[in-house]
Amino acid sequence: MMCNYKKYVHNLISFLYIIIFYTLLSHVLPVSFAGEKDKIFWDKKYETEAYIFGKEPVEFLREHIDLLPRGKALDIAMGEGRNAVFLAKNGFRVDGCDISESAIKKALDLATENNVKIHAFVADLETYKLPKDTYDVIACFYYLQRSLVPQMKEALKPGGMIIYETYTIENWERGLEGPKNKDYLLKPNELLDLFRDFKIIYYRELVLNSKKAVASLIAKK
Repeated sequence: MMCNYKKYVHNLISFLYIIIFYTLLSHVLPVSFAGEKDKIFWDKKYETEAYIFGKEPVEFLREHIDLLPRGKALDIAMGEGRNAVFLAKNGFRVDGCDISESAIKKALDLATENNVKIHAFVADLETYKLPKDTYDVIACFYYLQRSLVPQMKEALKPGGMIIYETYTIENWERGLEGPKNKDYLLKPNELLDLFRDFKIIYYRELVLNSKKAVASLIAKK
């Protein structure tokens, strides 16, 4: 009787371990698979000789560069490096990350072309952890990962600034070129709300040149 009981308990524990294992696996695999899928997509997109988004920085960054405190900057989801290189040319020490190795290579080539240095590295922002209290400026253009916002805030030094611009839901509603997945589109005033605990230096929502609907923000920690 005792042997049967021990066997029953052993089988039950083994069964519970299996349930726990596959439950954990079900949470880990989708993120890993999504990251690998994104990497393949962007590597293929950036594997061109031409710079698909050009070599000039985003206009919002160029127009407001003098508002940003000089020091160490991070360009999140940097793509081919146009904004990171512009920051470096304006005296910033620049880190830049992207999920695509092809993008990182092109960013480093662009830096060399412009006689500046940037620290560019591959990172899956779904799993990479931003270092705390490290940056004077964090730049994020046309990339929306809401879960990353708390890390972005923590990664800024006191007095550091965030400069951010990306698409709003109005872009999809107007049928303009850009993301079709609403998860990657800001709701009205959402970007402003995400940084309500910061000092808002500049904020706007508008349609630029009848081509794209965006929200743009500069905020100070």
